[in-house]
Amino acid sequence: MSAVFDVSAFDSRVTRAITTATLEEAPFTGIIVDALIIAGGGGGAGANDSASGGGGGGGFRYIEGIAVSNGTWSVVVGAGGAGGDQYSNGNQGGNSSFKGYSSIGGGYGGYLNNAGGNGGSGGGGGQSNTSPTLGGSGTVGQGNAGGYGGTGGSNTSSGGGGGGAGGVGENAQVNFSQAGGDGGNGASSDISGSSVTYAGGGGGSGYGDGTGDPFTGGAGGSGGGGGGDDYVYQGGSNGGTNTGGGGGAGGGDASGWNGYNGGSGIVIIRYNSTTYGTRGSGGTVTTSGNYRIHTFTSTDNFIVSA
Repeated sequence: MSAVFDVSAFDSRVTRAITTATLEEAPFTGIIVDALIIAGGGGGAGANDSASGGGGGGGFRYIEGIAVSNGTWSVVVGAGGAGGDQYSNGNQGGNSSFKGYSSIGGGYGGYLNNAGGNGGSGGGGGQSNTSPTLGGSGTVGQGNAGGYGGTGGSNTSSGGGGGGAGGVGENAQVNFSQAGGDGGNGASSDISGSSVTYAGGGGGSGYGDGTGDPFTGGAGGSGGGGGGDDYVYQGGSNGGTNTGGGGGAGGGDASGWNGYNGGSGIVIIRYNSTTYGTRGSGGTVTTSGNYRIHTFTSTDNFIVSA
């Protein structure tokens, strides 16, 4: 004898159970990490019988509690921007990224009569013959603006400093024969197990009044910012490797000098090894306390094993 079922008699709890089973997510089996993402610093501008702006520090971003599922994840480390030749702005630094989070490359330093470029931190403005040139803007939450380029007439003012993750670039002096603006200071992080400062701005270059005095370039900001050239003796420098520091501005007499390169970025990932053991791989691996730390100085993959 066949049975007849009355669907209307089914308890509504059956429907609720089916719905709950359908919507319920599988348990998370990956790991939770913190990450420091530093972009490449901007390149300083070059100069020819003039003064220029320093490069901005790369964007600085620290993120806690990132859920990373099992699998392979790209880690991108931005290159430092190249310094400009004796007639050019510098170049913007490269972006760095991990798991959908990005830091923006530092802005370029501005050449004669040119504003600094926008970026993680902005580049410094170049010398101007008329009115001060603007420094580039920084990205909110990642860096600060570059300093203004100065004007004193007759090509005798200096370049602005690039911005840093911890402070704005210094404005150039607006009178005759003054030093270049200092780069803005960087910001520190202890994710590597010790406190390290990153993403300082590059110094602007100084300019003379024809008397032969050096009129010094601005100092690079803490965190790898390169110094700017003196008018006579040069002496500027590149941003620090894997710091995201901005490059110093080139400067000098009629011989002309190129700007300096920004420093490459860095990405550092850490997780609690007491909770997750050694499930991560990639980069240079170190430990500090309960943390397992993966440091990436170039583009690579971070791999999470089951």
